[in-house]
Amino acid sequence: MAPVDNTSPISGQPVPPHYVHASDCHFRLTDGRTILLRGINLAASAKTPRGQPGAKLDGFWESAKSGEMSFVGRVLELDEADEHLERLRRWGFNCLRFVTTWEQIEHAGPGKYDQDFLDYVVALLRKCKEYGFRVYMDPHQDLWSRFSGGSGAPYWTLLACGLEPQNFTRTRAAVIECEWPDPASPDPSAFPPMIWATNYSRLACQTVFTMFFAGRDYAPKCIIDGVNIQDWLQSHYFNAYRKLGEAIAQAGDFLDETVIGWDSINEPNAGYLGVEDLGQHGKDSVLRVGPMPTGFQALRMGMGEKMEVENWMSGPLGPKRDGSVVVDPQGTVAWLSPDAEPNGKSPWGWQRDPGWKLGTCIWAQHGVWDVESKTLLKPDYFNVYRGDGGASGRHVEFGADYWLPHWRAWAPVVRSFHPEAIHFIHSPVFQIPPKIDGPEIQNRAAHSSHFYDGLTLVTKHWNWFNADAIGILRGKYPSVVFGVKVGEAAIRRCLRSQLGVLRQDCFDALGKFPTMMGEIGIPYDLDKKKAYQDGNYATQVRALDASLNACDGKNMLNYTVWNYCPDNSHEWGDKWNGEDLSVWSPDDAVQMVNARTAVSRRARALGNVNPGEGGIKAKRDSSRSSSGSSGTVTPLDDPLHPINLNDGSRALPAFVRPYPVKTVGTPVSLDFDIRSSKLTLDIRVDANDVADPDLPTEIYIPLAHYAAHPQKVSYHVKAASKAHHPGGAIRHAAAGDVSPDDLGKTSDEATDLALKIKVSAGRYEVDGDAQLLKWYYPRPASGSMTVKLELQRDGGAIPLWVSQWYRSGWERAGRQEWNGNTCSLVGVTLLGAVGVAYTAVSFCRSW
Repeated sequence: MAPVDNTSPISGQPVPPHYVHASDCHFRLTDGRTILLRGINLAASAKTPRGQPGAKLDGFWESAKSGEMSFVGRVLELDEADEHLERLRRWGFNCLRFVTTWEQIEHAGPGKYDQDFLDYVVALLRKCKEYGFRVYMDPHQDLWSRFSGGSGAPYWTLLACGLEPQNFTRTRAAVIECEWPDPASPDPSAFPPMIWATNYSRLACQTVFTMFFAGRDYAPKCIIDGVNIQDWLQSHYFNAYRKLGEAIAQAGDFLDETVIGWDSINEPNAGYLGVEDLGQHGKDSVLRVGPMPTGFQALRMGMGEKMEVENWMSGPLGPKRDGSVVVDPQGTVAWLSPDAEPNGKSPWGWQRDPGWKLGTCIWAQHGVWDVESKTLLKPDYFNVYRGDGGASGRHVEFGADYWLPHWRAWAPVVRSFHPEAIHFIHSPVFQIPPKIDGPEIQNRAAHSSHFYDGLTLVTKHWNWFNADAIGILRGKYPSVVFGVKVGEAAIRRCLRSQLGVLRQDCFDALGKFPTMMGEIGIPYDLDKKKAYQDGNYATQVRALDASLNACDGKNMLNYTVWNYCPDNSHEWGDKWNGEDLSVWSPDDAVQMVNARTAVSRRARALGNVNPGEGGIKAKRDSSRSSSGSSGTVTPLDDPLHPINLNDGSRALPAFVRPYPVKTVGTPVSLDFDIRSSKLTLDIRVDANDVADPDLPTEIYIPLAHYAAHPQKVSYHVKAASKAHHPGGAIRHAAAGDVSPDDLGKTSDEATDLALKIKVSAGRYEVDGDAQLLKWYYPRPASGSMTVKLELQRDGGAIPLWVSQWYRSGWERAGRQEWNGNTCSLVGVTLLGAVGVAYTAVSFCRSW
C-alpha cells in the first residue's frame, strides 16, 4: 500500500499523531500502522431516563407530557465510570460506540435542550479519554421512540405526527412493554419475547418512519410550521445533534483524538415504503408475535374499529400461528384529537396547517382508504415511488430513494461541528446498500453494519442448525431449506461467510473503506435463564464465539459488541423490552463475590487469610441501579469483598480475545480457538509500509487466556463458578489467593503470561501487565512479503475454558457427526428447523 499521508484529506493541513485515517480498507495511524478497532456499545441504559426502566408504567406518561426527566448518568454514573472503563480496557476493548438518543437532548420540547445532559456527556467523554478509548457517537433509535415501543425520539414528535401515543396499546398501533397487555392491568413480566420487534410492522412506527424519511412525497398534506412533516422532523433531529456535537467540540480536546466520528441514524426503517399490498401480510412478512393485523386492518383499528386478526405465539420452534383474535379498541383512535390543538396551535409550540385534519387517519386523507365505506382504495400506495408523483410507476427503493438523501443531509451537519469526522455510514440493515459517493465522503468514511444471529436471538437457544439469513434475504437460494446449515462447524462457516458479504457491501457501495460491525452480540438469557441459576455460561460462550469468530479469518473486521449495561439484572435484563445482551451484570458480580467470600471465610476460619490484607474494598453498592428496579441483589457489606474487574462478566472467554491492535503492514488473516488457545496471524508487509523500522506490531494477549498462573487469577477469569465437564460432573473453580492492589493492577505473578510463540521473522517482547506482545520484523527491500505468527498458552488452554466449552444437551446425548449427508435431528424434524430458520430470517427482514 502507499504510505499513509500525514496531512488531512479534507483540509490538506498536517494532522497530529493521534489522527486516525479511514481512506482504505482498514483504519490506519499516522505512523502507517493498521489499527483494528474492537470495542463495545456503551450503553443500553441510554435508552431510558433515570428512574424509568422500560417495564415501569408509573410516571411513564406523566414525565413524557411534562418533558421533565433526566438522562444524566444514563450511560455510566460518573462516580462509577472509572471502575467500568478500567474493566473494559483490561478486557482489551479500545473503542466505544457511545449510545445517545434524540430524547436525551430535547425531551422538554422543540428547541429546548438539556444542558445538564450535554455537560454530562462532555464529562463522561473526558473519562473515556483518560482511559485511552476511541469513541464514535451513535444517534440511536429503535422503533422511533419509547412511546411507540422502542427508544430514540421525544414524546412530542409523535404528537407532531398527529398521533396519540396513549391510545397505541388499545388500538395495537404499537405494543409497549410497561402497558402490556393492557394499560388498566399491566403485567410487563409477561411481555412476550421479541414481540417488540413486531412494532416495525404496526401503525405507529410505519406512519412515523414514512413521514420522517418520505413525508414530502407520501404525506404532502402534513404541513406543520409551514413546512412538510419530513423537513420539520429532520430539522429538529439535526439541530438536536448539532447542539450535542457543538458541546463536544467546544470542550476543546476531544475531536479526532477521543471522538473520531459519528454514526448515522441507528437501524433506519422504511415504515410503509415498499409494502406491496396493504390488504395482505405478504410473502415477505416480518416477524410475527401476538395479534398481527395486515396494514389495512391496522389502519381500521387505528380508527377504533373492532377487527379479527391473525394471532401468533412463541413456541419451541419460534413463533407459530395460534388462530385468530379479536382486537376491539372500543372506539378509541390512535390519532390526536382536534381538542389537543385549538385552532391548530399546539401547547408544544407548533402551528398545524388547516389542511391536516386531526382525529382521523392521515392515510385516509391521502386517499389510501375510505373511513366511511371501510374500503382500501390504493393497496399499493406505498409500493410505488412517488418522488415523481408516481408517474414512472416504478417500485420504491427505500435505501436509494429516501435513506441516502437523508444521509446526504446529515453528513454536512456533522462536518459543521466536527470537520475531520469519520462518517460511520449505517445503511438499512441487511439490505444491499445503494451506491454512496459524492463530496460528503472526503476520504473520511467507514461502512457501519449490524449483525445478529437471528435464530439465537429469536429462540433464545444455541441451536444445532442455523440459516444463511443474508443469503436467503438476498435471493441466493430458491427456498429457505437450501439456506439451512446443520452442525456447529457449518454454522460457524456460514456466519463468517455472511459477515464477508457485509464487508463486500462496503467495497461495492462505498469503495475501499473500512467496515465497522456497529452491533453484534447474543442474548444471555438463553434456555429460560438457566445460566443464572447454575452459573454455567458454556452455551453463551459458544454462541458468542461463533459470532465474533465470524469477524476474524480474512474478514478482519472492526466491531463494537452490543452491549455493556451497568444496571443489567437477571430479572429485567437490560431493562428495555426484555433484551438481555449485556456482557456484564451486577447480579453476576454479586454471585461471584458471594461465592468467593464464602471460600475466603472458610479459609480465614482455618487461619489461612489475614483479614487486614487483600484488595481494595467494595466502596459502593456494585449492583445499584439508577432506575430503582428491584431486580438486582445487593452484595453483603463485608470487608473481605475486593473489587474484581472480572466479577460480573458473562461468557468472558468469548469476548476477551487476542487480536492485533496496531499492525506494521496489513493483517490478512486471524484465527483464535478457545479450546486450544491457539492464535494464528498472517500479515502482508510492503516495502513502503511504516517508515520507522523500530515500530512493532502490537498484539493484545489477554491474561484471561494466557495467564501463567491461572490459579492465582482464577477469580479474575471466573472464580467459584460452576463448570460442566464432558462427563457431566460439576466442580467449583478454586478461589484465587491474589487480590488486586488497585483497579486493573495485580501482583507480578498474576500478570505473568505463559506463551509458546512461533514467528516466521523477527523478534518479540512480552509485557504481561499491559497484556501486549510486541513483534518486530524487517520490511522487504521491495515488493511485499507475508509474516506469520502462531501462539498458544504453554501448558494448554485455561482448563476452566476447556471444560466450559462442553455443555449439556444434544451434544452430550451422543450426537452423530455431521458429514454433509446425515445428522442427528435429536427430536426435532428438519421441517421444524426450516420453520425456525424462516422465523429468524423474518426477524432480520423486520429491520
